[in-house]
Amino acid sequence: MRKQNKKILYAVSGGVAAYKAPDILHGWIKQGCEIETVLTKAAEAFVSPLPLSALSKKRVWREADFLSAEYGWQIPHISLAEWADVIVVAPCTANVLQSAASGSADTLLGAILLACRKPVVLFPAMNSNMLEHPATQENIEACRKYGYTVVEPDAGILACGAEGKGRLPSAETIYENVWKALCPKKDLSGKKVLVTAGPTHEYIDPVRYLSNPSSGKMGYALAKAAWYRGAEVTLVTGPCNIETISQIERISVTTAEEMYNVCTGRQKEADIIIKAAAVGDFRAAESSAEKIKRGGKEEFSVSFVQNKDIAAELGRNKPAGQLLIGFAAETNDLLANAEKKLLSKNLDLIVVNDVLQEGAGFGCDTNSVTIISAGGDKIEVSGTKEEVADAILDAAVKKQA
Repeated sequence: MRKQNKKILYAVSGGVAAYKAPDILHGWIKQGCEIETVLTKAAEAFVSPLPLSALSKKRVWREADFLSAEYGWQIPHISLAEWADVIVVAPCTANVLQSAASGSADTLLGAILLACRKPVVLFPAMNSNMLEHPATQENIEACRKYGYTVVEPDAGILACGAEGKGRLPSAETIYENVWKALCPKKDLSGKKVLVTAGPTHEYIDPVRYLSNPSSGKMGYALAKAAWYRGAEVTLVTGPCNIETISQIERISVTTAEEMYNVCTGRQKEADIIIKAAAVGDFRAAESSAEKIKRGGKEEFSVSFVQNKDIAAELGRNKPAGQLLIGFAAETNDLLANAEKKLLSKNLDLIVVNDVLQEGAGFGCDTNSVTIISAGGDKIEVSGTKEEVADAILDAAVKKQA
């Protein structure tokens, strides 16, 4: 999904977390989005319009503009609602939740929400007692019934000093939920997708291991793209330095055996399994409990044994209707090796790339792959890993249709 050139109407309501608004807005600007900003009357007590207008290069719409002689003729509640691709309220106070739930149009923001026919994403942030009050919970459910996305707040130390649920989520979580709302495809709604990502570490002793250069970027892109498209996603990841949002279930593992146990244990729950991890084929026959010293040795040898083949095991036990997608990172005879793996492991699709090709190997932000179907179809795709992930999911949806 392209994230550039999106038109975001960003509304800030009067909670302490409003001070984060300039940073949040700036992140969208850096993504190439166009922003219109609305401040509620209470929000003006927490954040000045000036930094928001300086960043967006546009005026900030205030409550005084709603029915004013100067700007009221522009009918901002209609023009802004029609202009936007998405409306985001962050932070969203209890008062704004009530207004949204009741369809109140006595404020600029309330009237915008009532006039809007585009996706609306609300980020409640308030004291935990206020959040847990039955009235607030009823308002949240009412907003969801109207089709608004209401994202659960984080837990932690609140501005009042109490500890509990009610913090505005991170900017990254805000962005990701907005991208999900903007995703035009929801063809994985109701599906459960399991994705593996990253390398595995097979330890020889406590400080040395056998691994590979996989960054996990392709697997993480697939997990995120599936979540954008409505899937319930479980990400089984080897050691990676990539953050995920809380709406994607993350299971961290280290070894191939640990990944094997999670994947086989979760297989029956999944509609689609995507094996994007670069799993180690071998492990040390014996792992030392202590660091192995040089000890005057001129040579040192280690015997290796095969790890269990996760893809093959999943292929042997694949239930009816489940789609199994494998990856083949190759250095020669790409198509021949991939097609052999496709058949031997009972895969439905396999994604093959040349890891020696510039821009398609480990650690890159781009990829160039061939998607091969068990029916013999082949699709070549190049682009960012997000673009490649979308193409793989397109092939998966077509295969399951």
